[in-house]
Amino acid sequence: MTLNHAKITKNIDHPILKKLPEEIRDEIVKRAESRTVSAGCMICRQGDPGDSFFMIKSGAVRIYRETEDNIETELAVLGPGGSFGEMALLTCAPRAANVMVVQDAKLTSLSKEQFDWILKNYPVVSLTLIKQMASWLMDNDQMIEREHSRQYKPPKLSIFDFIIILILSGLCALIFNQSNPNGLQLFPNTSLNPNIRMVPPSVAVRQLNRKTAQFVDAMPNSIYEQKHIAGAVNIPLSMFDIMYMMGLSDADKSQKIIVYGRTISRLYDVQLVNKLFLRGHKNIQVLEGGLPLWKKKGYPTAP
Repeated sequence: MTLNHAKITKNIDHPILKKLPEEIRDEIVKRAESRTVSAGCMICRQGDPGDSFFMIKSGAVRIYRETEDNIETELAVLGPGGSFGEMALLTCAPRAANVMVVQDAKLTSLSKEQFDWILKNYPVVSLTLIKQMASWLMDNDQMIEREHSRQYKPPKLSIFDFIIILILSGLCALIFNQSNPNGLQLFPNTSLNPNIRMVPPSVAVRQLNRKTAQFVDAMPNSIYEQKHIAGAVNIPLSMFDIMYMMGLSDADKSQKIIVYGRTISRLYDVQLVNKLFLRGHKNIQVLEGGLPLWKKKGYPTAP
């Protein structure tokens, strides 16, 4: 049942949506559907087509996998603010798990057609979902590791075995590095490519005002949310590869990009521009002095 705009707007308060611009939220609201599901009902089953994305407004659902021998593996219990189904829609793969309501729930859903339309017309939603998925994948890896530790205790390694594994790992890394056209770095490159130059804040702020350059914040998302240059896009260095693969690879490589973000111990900006340069982006610069110098000169920041 499709709800009217005012009613959905009042109830939708989801982490994936709350940071999006108002016009994007309004468009999602227009296309969303709401339903109430009783405890004990199955929302979707493992192997079903991934045809909907769900956000939980109230209640709770249980997500679990089941083997052919009916052995269940608990993945998560989600409450208000949680979501499920985004992975199946983004990958076009069947449902990876069962979802059952354990407490009467109110759900807001988007069909695959509605979801694809929103991603096509509002790329910022894709970036938001990528961050959400990366967090989910890390949580899932930790869960698998804990489950594996309970079921299997590995044999103790001798010092000789450890040395052999270390040597073989290094050898494999060197071989792969030689066969990789971009060259896989065993240690992060903290020196700026000689073809990339620094840009002083006084020059960069004019380009910001004229909208002739895209500013990119390479810091972790938690630091970006505290303070960043007004209008800058957050592309955390730790998530660069997955974000590039899922969208940035099709970006205009002639666009001017100004990157900033570093700490005393980590040059996030230098490492990110070096990665961009290897992928064919040549019109890129590093902001001299980073955010501290930018703020010192009184140039615009957010929030």
